[in-house]
Amino acid sequence: MCTCITYKNQGSFYFGRNLDLEYSFDEQVVITPRNYNFDFHDGTMSFKHPAMIGMATVVNGYPLYAEAVNESGLCMAGLNFPGAAKYLEEKEGMHNVAPFEFIPWLLCQCHTVEEAKDLLQHTNLVAVNFSEQLPAAPLHWMISDENSSIVVEPMEDGLHVYDNPYGVMTNNPPFYYHLYNMNNYMHLSAENAVNRMDEQLPLKTYAEGMGAIGLPGDSSSASRFVLAAFLKAKAVCENSEECNISEFFHILNKVAMVKGSVVTGSGHFDITTYSCCVNVKEGIYYYVTYDNQNVEAVHMHHEDLEGDSVVSYPLVKKMTIHNQN
Repeated sequence: MCTCITYKNQGSFYFGRNLDLEYSFDEQVVITPRNYNFDFHDGTMSFKHPAMIGMATVVNGYPLYAEAVNESGLCMAGLNFPGAAKYLEEKEGMHNVAPFEFIPWLLCQCHTVEEAKDLLQHTNLVAVNFSEQLPAAPLHWMISDENSSIVVEPMEDGLHVYDNPYGVMTNNPPFYYHLYNMNNYMHLSAENAVNRMDEQLPLKTYAEGMGAIGLPGDSSSASRFVLAAFLKAKAVCENSEECNISEFFHILNKVAMVKGSVVTGSGHFDITTYSCCVNVKEGIYYYVTYDNQNVEAVHMHHEDLEGDSVVSYPLVKKMTIHNQN
């Protein structure tokens, strides 16, 4: 399970997510410079492309991204989509792309969501594994820039692309359900509740926050979608880097997994292994981990982006406590 969001505030733009898993996948913050050579499944090669930063596991020098942002401002994250994701056989006349390479394949070629939408019209996600030990994960993706977001879902009848007015994505059911389900919550408000039942009845509020009674708080994907969309819509923050980052992580914290609260079908605990927030324009990747709530940062533009090898930063997982006395 995972939750992905965007956040805009007076010209500042952020993209990030919670990654919820029962295990670690040796994830690291990875910067791929412009001259790293991607050799894609469809036979194309990319020698010169926008640099990108995100969370990935690196296998034999290859970055397997969970999410990434390129220096043009295009963002992309893959989220779990079991039971619904379907990768197809190769099709003639299409870009036949393996799921493990989908993020860099698209971020190497596109600078905006509109460019991505054009490319996706001729894209087919195929059932190709990275290796026998690393089979293709069942995923769907959110792609965003400063102006818009879309959701891409590979299903039995092909690739579905949805406009995403919320800039929020979670997991199953398919995205069309989440779009329709939001209609059930149009009454939610950050203001005090108003008696609309019967003016003759002595009904009144007795606590703050009653305007949002009915806002879900469980860990299901449908509930996390509604909660994240509501919190994002109501977020208020002065336009400073510190405030924006704090607000972003507060939203993600509200839809995070606390160890013990969700037990998977295999009997393990689902936890938010990490949360990230990327300042898209500055190329700064902020993250926290389950055991380290101190905000760590990796700056893409502090590296040599004309290089040809990925640069990796292991996660800082040990918390530092500041003692004031």
